[in-house]
Amino acid sequence: MDLAALGRYLPQVEGTLGRSYDALGAEEPAPVRPYVALNREFTLRGGKRFRALLLLAGYHIASGRPPRPVVRAASALEHFQSWMLIHDDIIDHADQRRGGRTVHLEVGDLHRRGHLVGDPDDYGVGVAITLGDLEEPLTLRALLDVPVAPERRLRALDELIRMTRLTAYGQLLDLRNGTLPPARVTEKDVLEVHRLKSAVYTVVAPLRIGSVLAGGAAELLRDLEAIGTDLGIAFQLRDDVLGAGFGSGAIGKSANDLPEGKRTLLVVRAWRDGSARDRRAIARVLGDRRASTASVERARDAIRTSGSLAHSERTIAALTRRGLARLQGSRRIPRTAKPLLREIADRLTVRAV
Repeated sequence: MDLAALGRYLPQVEGTLGRSYDALGAEEPAPVRPYVALNREFTLRGGKRFRALLLLAGYHIASGRPPRPVVRAASALEHFQSWMLIHDDIIDHADQRRGGRTVHLEVGDLHRRGHLVGDPDDYGVGVAITLGDLEEPLTLRALLDVPVAPERRLRALDELIRMTRLTAYGQLLDLRNGTLPPARVTEKDVLEVHRLKSAVYTVVAPLRIGSVLAGGAAELLRDLEAIGTDLGIAFQLRDDVLGAGFGSGAIGKSANDLPEGKRTLLVVRAWRDGSARDRRAIARVLGDRRASTASVERARDAIRTSGSLAHSERTIAALTRRGLARLQGSRRIPRTAKPLLREIADRLTVRAV
């Protein structure tokens, strides 16, 4: 089974997500329904559904069978993703997500259109935090309804608890790093955030949850964690490269990470290895959301000339090689499943969006 075959289950995941909101609608008070409709639209708006795919992959790797029994678990991770994204967008002051307005801004606009009392921005943030929280019971309900043995559901719940805790740790450390001058943030600090915040909930936990739902042994879970950690960190480093505008096109995925003040490996290494001129160019735009396009481009030039971009690319390549070497050497991952994990590695680390 390859990613294309797993992708054929995504319409079932989408349908399950829609039905979960329909079921909630039968229980919620009428005044709450317009707010829940925002969550429904946000979750079903789109996204790569990559975490859902990896959970399906984990089940197949551990069982050798089609992953139809764990479609509900795959939908649980999409509810979790909405939970995280709604809150992340508030923290990051983001205005766009998945091609539309972020939830907190949409709620603020509803306040303005309704001529309600109070500050619309505060209202938008407060309601969006609560709507993000509402995705937690949807996550748990979907996971607990998976038609597998109860002990497997409990193991999967343990994995979800661990994923939530480690993701929160990563977010806390990321926020802390953002308060420090770039000179005080180390490469180790950046990679630890990526391990906790990105690798765990993007790669490791989806693979492990799918595997435990199939009855996967502890040894298999350890191999998947080691491989997934390497590939997950590489994934986030690639995301940072794209987020600073270094994509296959003229500006790549975006060029927002610098004005948002993110302490990425690109920034930390450029600050350490670059010239005083490079540091001044980065300092002018780092955390300045009104920075001009020309200033951002000069900061990007500083990242290139300092060697920081090349260092990130080497780190991505080294992590990918190590993850693939772990995969090749694993005696617990079935030989027939290894091509699927190699395809996953390629999807994670070689991309332009």
